[in-house]
Amino acid sequence: MEKKKQFQMPHTYVIIFGVILLAALLTVFVPLGKYETKEITYMMNGEEKTRTVLDPESFQYVLDESGNKVTKIAPLFGTEDFGGQGILNYVFEGMTVGDKNGTAVGIIAFILVVGGAFGIVLRTGAVESGIMRVIDMTNGREILLIPILTVLFSLGGAVFGMGEEAIPFVMILVPMFIAMGYDAVVGIMCSYVATQIGFGTSWQNPFGLAVAQGVAGVPVMSGAWFRIPMWIVFTGIASIFTMRYAMKVKKNPMMSVAYESDKAYREEFAKNGKELPPFTLGHKLVLLTIAVCMGWTIWGVVAKGYYIPEIASQFFVMGLVSGIIGLVFHLNEMKLNDIPRAFDQGAADLLGAAMCVGMAQGIIIILGGTSATDGTVLNTILHGLSEGMKNFPPMISAWLMYVFQSVFNFFVVSGSGQAALTMPVMAPLADLVGVERQVAVVAYQLGDAFTNFIVPTSGCLLGALAAAKLDWGKWAKFQIRFQAVLFVCATVTVLLAVMTGLS
Repeated sequence: MEKKKQFQMPHTYVIIFGVILLAALLTVFVPLGKYETKEITYMMNGEEKTRTVLDPESFQYVLDESGNKVTKIAPLFGTEDFGGQGILNYVFEGMTVGDKNGTAVGIIAFILVVGGAFGIVLRTGAVESGIMRVIDMTNGREILLIPILTVLFSLGGAVFGMGEEAIPFVMILVPMFIAMGYDAVVGIMCSYVATQIGFGTSWQNPFGLAVAQGVAGVPVMSGAWFRIPMWIVFTGIASIFTMRYAMKVKKNPMMSVAYESDKAYREEFAKNGKELPPFTLGHKLVLLTIAVCMGWTIWGVVAKGYYIPEIASQFFVMGLVSGIIGLVFHLNEMKLNDIPRAFDQGAADLLGAAMCVGMAQGIIIILGGTSATDGTVLNTILHGLSEGMKNFPPMISAWLMYVFQSVFNFFVVSGSGQAALTMPVMAPLADLVGVERQVAVVAYQLGDAFTNFIVPTSGCLLGALAAAKLDWGKWAKFQIRFQAVLFVCATVTVLLAVMTGLS
């Protein structure tokens, strides 16, 4: 009797290409639309900020000479008429979008540089030696690390919008949790996912909340009385969910969705058996270098506003210093040429994630881009969905805003980018349906952040998964249950915000 074939989740590249084809199909039927823009000002930390946003009342379809709505079918290859981008050149075009401060180019460079830097660090063997010491010290109390780390990373997301910065931590925490008898999923949950929980429930995040409140015309950083308890509750939910999963995996490792991909880590740790690997002065100096770099990064982000270019450079310095220490102390018998080879290997490990970032950006290109003033399919979709929410009672409208933000995040994963595009539409819509604008901001926060750790278009997520050597399909199999829990809890939160008159 033949065995039943098990369903195999398609590779991330396949999923993105499927979405590219769907986006191309939308261009056949959805006409182009555009908005006019306006300048708004708002106060943040006593400083006046200015931002250009779309005017929600100015939407109009692009019309031809006869007054008919215009559609522009995405061509197979780019033409000047379509901005030079087409279906079959989405990979290159997607990878070359933006600049060093973000979008595709900046994030791709960041992922590769950080991967290379950590390749050098891992080559020294210091991380492995340090992990074994931590396990020895915890002595059966490893489970307590989960809530501690979740709270710390969630605070990072809430206070200074931590996101991309979590990728290097994944490279350290994943092998640590695997060595403790858990799996890669636990490492990602305690780091990257925790930052997004904090990002979505923040009371002071300058990149998401502050922009959304400024655009919506409500006092920036207001509503903390509601958001701080919200942060506590959702951080607690993430901790409990992760701990329950971790205990199941420890009891039966075969239950882990990462069981196969974690095999290499398990074999590496099994080589040492119960004998602790050497932990020399050189190893300690490498770990100290990592700690100093982490502190330097946090200081730079909070005090100096460092972003992708600066953070990438900081981690490059960390890798370089670690390599020099490895040479001086002959860690793992390191030689000079081992430094560039390790950098190559580290960058190669994250190459797939970097490619996915560019490919995902291709989806936006096919839909015409995110410019409010250009005729695009995305503008028409934004207008159509917002119009559809006007005929519902306040509670349903508020919930639909949350659902809309969750879906829209598939296309625009940048927190501040999504706020700038959607809040000028959602804020006046809130007035029309009898919902406080502050509630619309909560719907944006929850919708934007919580889907960040499942959508295959998120560069940060793909970077974190690549750092953990975990396939998106396996991750999604685990994550769908957590998304269901968050969806229910976020729904209750939005409804509570309406009922309490959050303003």
